[in-house]
Amino acid sequence: MYEVRNIAFSYSRRKVLRDVSFVVSPGEAVCIVGENGAGKTTLLKILATLAQPDSGLVMMDGQDALARPLKYRRQLGYMGEAPALYEDMAVKDYLEYRAALKGETKKRIRRRVGEAAEMCAVSGVMKSPIRTLSLGMKKRVALADAMLLRPRVLLLDDFLAGLDVSMRNEMGATMASVAAFASVIVTGHEIGDLAKWSTRFLVLSGGLIASTIPAAGLDAATVAARVENALKGAKA
Repeated sequence: MYEVRNIAFSYSRRKVLRDVSFVVSPGEAVCIVGENGAGKTTLLKILATLAQPDSGLVMMDGQDALARPLKYRRQLGYMGEAPALYEDMAVKDYLEYRAALKGETKKRIRRRVGEAAEMCAVSGVMKSPIRTLSLGMKKRVALADAMLLRPRVLLLDDFLAGLDVSMRNEMGATMASVAAFASVIVTGHEIGDLAKWSTRFLVLSGGLIASTIPAAGLDAATVAARVENALKGAKA
């Protein structure tokens, strides 16, 4: 069980997050939505230990994850909204380097890289320099990087941005497959696409989770309409 409790965060005197709380179980893909500046990216950076909250807890299996960040990070996959890749490296070399950097043993790196590459459909470009790839394929490489240690929690910030419809469908399907063994938390603006694969939407407004919209088992168009209405209500 992955639980976010009462997270607060400020930039100088401006409160960005006031009291954010929610729970994500394994098998769920939860999408956090909100207007620009609502704090979605900040929240994911806190969950990824890239920012320190003013207060609040992140709990994994009843333990304070932020109190033991090294252990927590080995169970975490994170893909930022603008992932930085070493573009002169070949995909295979990059993923092997990243696996080693994350502390994987030499004996297991090859298997980890192969599994992540297959899941994220980059096996066919493993020898290609990253700089030669399309934006969609670069995002697949970044997702494979996040997947290297088969994380228990996967954080994806605006990961569909800039992709065409076909690539959004492929990336979304990959995200949904990861939820079979992980708690997945995503942000994004592509509500119609995210409604196909998310199990629940959380609307972030005023530094709080203003509303929750269930999505599992429901028609994507219906879910998307409910989310859009909730976003309009949050702005009012």
